[in-house]
Amino acid sequence: MKIKNVLLAASASLFLFGFSHTSINSNQKSTTAIMKGNEEKEILKTLELYAEGARQHNSAMTAQAFAPEATMSWSDNGHLKSVGIKELYDIIDKKGPFKVTYEVTSIDIAGSVALVRIESQFNENRYTDMFSMVKDGSSWKILSKVYLLK
Repeated sequence: MKIKNVLLAASASLFLFGFSHTSINSNQKSTTAIMKGNEEKEILKTLELYAEGARQHNSAMTAQAFAPEATMSWSDNGHLKSVGIKELYDIIDKKGPFKVTYEVTSIDIAGSVALVRIESQFNENRYTDMFSMVKDGSSWKILSKVYLLK
């Protein structure tokens, strides 16, 4: 009888520990999901600065989305082209305003870095844009814009 009570107590402890352990993991997952959701919202704000600056013919607004040392890269007939992000600002100033639409197709966040892909259209030109982003204080900055003109 004593052995049966010990086994029951041990089983109950394992059972309760299992629920407690699962509960902790569930809360951690919920917290992680909330944090990721908040980070995604901040990333979307940065993307909107990029697009809205082009819509408003306002390169200073677009510049708020980018790190000062950011680059823009693409392939031109199979040859890599890469320039400082100021080239994008010059295009916005010379050719804007633009009719801009975009759809975020993926966001991959790892701590304070992220990779983001969008499908966009600036006037009649359609692009696939890929951004490497870094968290700077409480906001996200685009460090690299790599694009494909479709």
